[in-house]
Amino acid sequence: MTEVTMEKIVSLCKRRGFVFQGSEIYGGLAGTWDYGHLGLELKKNIERLWWRQFVSGREDMYGVDSAILMNSRVWEASGHVGGFNDPLVEDKKTKKRYRADHLLEEVGIDPTGMTLAQMGQAIAEKKIMSPDGNPLSEPQQFNMMFKTSTGSVDGADIPVYLRPETAQGMFVNFKNTLDAYHPKLPFGIGQIGRAFRNEIAPRDFIFRVRELEIMELEYFVKEAEWENAFDHWLGEMRAWFASLGFASEDIKEVEIPDGERAHYSKRTVDFHFKYPHKFDEIGGLAYRTDFDLKNHIEHSGVDLSYLDQESNTKLVPHVIEPTFGLGRHVMAVLAKAYTEDDLGGGERVYLKLPKHLAPVRAAVFPLLKNKPELVAKAREVYMALKKESANWRTGNIMWDDNGNVGKRYRRQDEIGTPHTITIDFDTLGESGEEKKDTVTVRDRDTGEQTRMKISELGVFLSE
Repeated sequence: MTEVTMEKIVSLCKRRGFVFQGSEIYGGLAGTWDYGHLGLELKKNIERLWWRQFVSGREDMYGVDSAILMNSRVWEASGHVGGFNDPLVEDKKTKKRYRADHLLEEVGIDPTGMTLAQMGQAIAEKKIMSPDGNPLSEPQQFNMMFKTSTGSVDGADIPVYLRPETAQGMFVNFKNTLDAYHPKLPFGIGQIGRAFRNEIAPRDFIFRVRELEIMELEYFVKEAEWENAFDHWLGEMRAWFASLGFASEDIKEVEIPDGERAHYSKRTVDFHFKYPHKFDEIGGLAYRTDFDLKNHIEHSGVDLSYLDQESNTKLVPHVIEPTFGLGRHVMAVLAKAYTEDDLGGGERVYLKLPKHLAPVRAAVFPLLKNKPELVAKAREVYMALKKESANWRTGNIMWDDNGNVGKRYRRQDEIGTPHTITIDFDTLGESGEEKKDTVTVRDRDTGEQTRMKISELGVFLSE
């Protein structure tokens, strides 16, 4: 079994252009990362698959793309202004800040359910110091929302926040969705969007960051039907993780007990993936009751109830919320795919990505780049497949003529390309007329090479 470490994943991502440190030429900025071309292709493939499976592929879902900046009263109604906090401690000497719960976890103490006073007591009893070896302050609450302002006149600026979650954008558009599409319960609103959290101590590569993307649904149901809906979405989430190629042992479901759930939740199941650092959260399913809609009714004065045509009565729907962290999905897919073997002699690193997620579906190259006739034929095949791939759900065709064929194989293996297509002298018919217009297709996982007609490539790759 390949030992997958965080260092290996980070190194591959930088080396092959999946993920780069944000603002790297200026020393970086903690908790920020930039996606390179291949990382972006992988991320977009996950997004497209999620959207088809949960939104466009269903008849009871409606999409929305809400604004990042929202009226600050939205966050007052949702409870974020007063309650979106993490426990913070400060190095008394350097003034650096750290998550108190993370420091306790590192010494084997589970901080779940602890009050600030209990965390402070545990830190004192265990004599926990800062990473620089200095004493720590007492824990205090730290609000994680990024605050900014609108307006241009000094003293007249209006405070606003970068949204800490995407959910509220769907709740405040509940009435708009009703008025525009007249859906019948149960129905849902889906969104993929950015959220911002001023993490005290971002860590573990792209797992815990300050700017993140969330794939999320708010599914509206009658109160009496919430348990059936919850079970339905449990099944849908399990099917989703299977579609990413995850095995049952890769995912652990964690039922969150009373007293440890978010204030709005009556039931929560977190899904944890086996990351290189540990089993950690990749998504979650929460029953938010009618908490959000009722709070927005109270704070806005707008009627957000639903008129049930069958009983001719109004009700405030309850909500089931499946949530998925997109960056965490990218990291999980990379960790699952990372493989080492000795295929062909010598150590080989490759990404065993599912074909429908791979950033590059196939790479085309001439056997020799200094033979014009090979290059011309290879370009012809490449351009034809490139044009055809535009009609595929996912897929990208790459041109590669850098280095010898063996080096190209290794490079394509490392970025997870399922197949490579080599145009050689047999393609031109120079080594036997019966082989003309065929190419060598190599399989990433097995290294097996087969001859295939050029006319068959499009169907082969699109399947």
